[in-house]
Amino acid sequence: MNIKLNNGVEMPMIGIGTFQLTPDEAENSVRTALQNGYRLIDTANAYVNEKAVGRGIRASGVNREEIFLETKLWPTLYHDEKAVDRTLERLGVDYVDLMLLHQPAGDYISGWKLLEKGYREGKIRSIGISNFSEKQIEEILSVCEVKPVLIQVECHPYYPQTELRKVLNRHGMALQAWFPLGHGDKTLFELPVFRKLSEKYGKSVGQVILRWHVQMGNIVIPGARSENHIKDNINIFDFELTDAEMAEIAKIDKNTLYFTHNEEDMGRYLNWHPDIEGQK
Repeated sequence: MNIKLNNGVEMPMIGIGTFQLTPDEAENSVRTALQNGYRLIDTANAYVNEKAVGRGIRASGVNREEIFLETKLWPTLYHDEKAVDRTLERLGVDYVDLMLLHQPAGDYISGWKLLEKGYREGKIRSIGISNFSEKQIEEILSVCEVKPVLIQVECHPYYPQTELRKVLNRHGMALQAWFPLGHGDKTLFELPVFRKLSEKYGKSVGQVILRWHVQMGNIVIPGARSENHIKDNINIFDFELTDAEMAEIAKIDKNTLYFTHNEEDMGRYLNWHPDIEGQK
């Protein structure tokens, strides 16, 4: 299942995330995912596994043109004119399908201009943002020449990003969810509504939650190391939640995030330089 972004590019609704995966784990997960039907891969400069992701893509045997490859630019690179080219070199590709500004830290307007330049040069097919507030989204929109196609943010049944969706709908931007399964929160997985739906459809609670996401229109990138977990996460297209069931899930919204950013975090991001050139 794909979604059409506001620039006409089609993007898969579910992919494999590589956050917190070691290079060896990332290479294996990407290869396994692609060989089991995934076509969306998410990585980032800050994950320090882009080289391994590239190896996993090549080892999979899947043609590059069939893969939607997504990465993110870290704030310390927002003024680096070679940042996009070096990202492509690490991945071992001629282009990426989507590149995001990873955090709204520092001079992110200059970072956006770098992405626009890469877009115009054909090195990036789509550009977007990650973890930006509604005010910061409007700031990007006020100066951009190329509109963001999506924002990647924390999103799950406890925090479905209700207010942000209104902004995104106005501007034709998609939502991509990280922590789509609630950061592995057992209290979320044990809720009666999910247990009931799991039994009804013969699916795991995780599969039910991922199905909720795609029916909400969210693009999801759950991370996984094991082959069984990878296979389970994409096996969500043979059932559909009813409108009544979607409404039941909506009632568990706590308006609560697991992770928040503050000004101190932004300063820390600007002082941290991921060892992207030393990665294996």
